[in-house]
Amino acid sequence: MLDQNGVTYDGSLWSDQGREFLRELTLDDASELLLEQWLEAIDEFTVKIKRMQRRIEEVAAEVEELDTLMSAPGIAAFSGLMIHGEIGEVERFDRAAEVVSYAGLDPVISESGDSRREGQISKEGNGYLRWIPVQCANTAVHNAKDPYLSQFYWRLRNKRNKPHKVAIVATARKLLVVLFNMLRKNEPYVPPEVSA
Repeated sequence: MLDQNGVTYDGSLWSDQGREFLRELTLDDASELLLEQWLEAIDEFTVKIKRMQRRIEEVAAEVEELDTLMSAPGIAAFSGLMIHGEIGEVERFDRAAEVVSYAGLDPVISESGDSRREGQISKEGNGYLRWIPVQCANTAVHNAKDPYLSQFYWRLRNKRNKPHKVAIVATARKLLVVLFNMLRKNEPYVPPEVSA
């Protein structure tokens, strides 16, 4: 709508300054009415999102394993609850490889004669448990800048020339293994040595 009215703004429209800019903006009647309705909708959704976030945090406080999970970088209340819920009883898995396979983050292996090649991830398994570690890995690498996961990710990107998508999925797989081991041992996150 701003483009249609020839209006530009260099900052973020969702910051306090951006919202002030939008409130003071003079547009034609139809555009002002539409802008007012959109801002009201955003305000209503913001209230609902904050209410839901508080409820998620309340539920997370009641789950014993969440303190352990949330000690890892990139894991917050929502992602921790999701991982905890999707893994379920951690004792049902004997090894980390089983959780990785359950999530569908295991590579497809093609074998022919003496050759063996690992390809894309299988994507066979729990889609939620495949999706959420990728989101958490992105946060851990780019926002939390965890040394263990960041160094692993950037090693794949820079030294092995892997695209972002491949590197972040490999990082998510590594994060899932770490989370599984944390839950099994009931120990908080302590970054191990970096390995590729």
